[in-house]
Amino acid sequence: MEPLVLLGSFAVLVTLGIPIAYALGMAAIVGALYIDLPLEAVVLKISDGVDEFSLLAIPFFVLAGAIMAEGGLAMRLVDMARIFVGFIRGGLSLVNVLASTFFGCLSGSAIADTASIGSVMIPEMERAGYPRVFATCVTVSGSVQAILIPPSHNAVIFSFATGGTVSIAALFLGGVGPGLVLGLSLMTLCMFFAHRRGYPKGKLVPIRQALRILGDGLWALFTVVIILGGILSGVFTATESASVACLYAFFVTMVVYKDYKWSDMPKLLHRVVKTVGMVMILIGFAAGFGYLMAMMQIPAAITSAFLTVSDNKYVILLLINIMFLVLGTLMDMAPLILICTPILLPVIKTFGIDPVHFGIVMMVNLGIGLITPPVGSTLFVGCAVGGLTMEKVVRELWPFYLAMIFALALVTYIPAITLWFPRTFLG
Repeated sequence: MEPLVLLGSFAVLVTLGIPIAYALGMAAIVGALYIDLPLEAVVLKISDGVDEFSLLAIPFFVLAGAIMAEGGLAMRLVDMARIFVGFIRGGLSLVNVLASTFFGCLSGSAIADTASIGSVMIPEMERAGYPRVFATCVTVSGSVQAILIPPSHNAVIFSFATGGTVSIAALFLGGVGPGLVLGLSLMTLCMFFAHRRGYPKGKLVPIRQALRILGDGLWALFTVVIILGGILSGVFTATESASVACLYAFFVTMVVYKDYKWSDMPKLLHRVVKTVGMVMILIGFAAGFGYLMAMMQIPAAITSAFLTVSDNKYVILLLINIMFLVLGTLMDMAPLILICTPILLPVIKTFGIDPVHFGIVMMVNLGIGLITPPVGSTLFVGCAVGGLTMEKVVRELWPFYLAMIFALALVTYIPAITLWFPRTFLG
């Protein structure tokens, strides 16, 4: 009965339209009152939830990504992508996906990726003869790479949700292979449509111009070298790398590129503070909610339930994927990570599944949810940037869903895609 009160009150509050963060906190209070737990204990857990040094990475990475996103970076990354794939038939669609890969290395946000790359690529693809709805579909699906490729904000949240038992560095490296697999799957689909529908070829970029573009764009992409290189060399931790990346983003945007005005900085900082504030409130209340779940032994009950279904880890992974694909259509990514990780972590450990592998599988699933109605936030942004209705985009998006589910299957059942980089560089 106790789990039903906690989970049921949360479901009712969400159904009534209460924001997820506050619904978690209120449900925790209801659960505490039901089991006669002092509310002071819940408040202390909420406070402890945001009192973690590792969480400092979130505001710094968000700020660095925001600075880069508004500093004229999107067009430079598009030009870089054009050098490598723009000359192929359907090249602009491939440029879109590859530019999203580059941009994801800086923003860590699918929404920022969609807004920045989409505002450049959707009009350009339409002018070149691509249907606007196809350009929008390519943009929103390609942006999902940003939640996998470092520096991913959601990797930091997952690490926190595991109680710090999974390192941020391992998750960053673990996301590289799946991010590339997802990008290649989408690019293969784009080439198929390009040949089938006769989309145009682009032109080769002259060598001199290509070198100039590369030199300009590499300033920004060097951020990834700083982050991963610093972590792997032991110069600084993943959290410290976020502050270094932030300083470097300021330098590149304001000193090298000079495309952003100092007078616009207060507005940018205001948006970042609002974003970080919402994330931290969510994390704090989720910590209180997780404490009540542990008190009520919900993770143990879920583990027992899975064990009664099957003792085959591949079947369990299939069930977990189905569950996440459904939940991802109903709730945003960060709250699902914070709610589901403490519940399912004992399950995957029982079946011998590596937590890093599980975390990346979860993020791929929930990334698909970001572009799936009814609450796909990235899908909404893509429709707004493309000037299209959600219904029109979703009708054309189903081949991209299939490509992403194919990538999900590879990541799920070939753990080496996720684990090769962490095991090679971290041991």
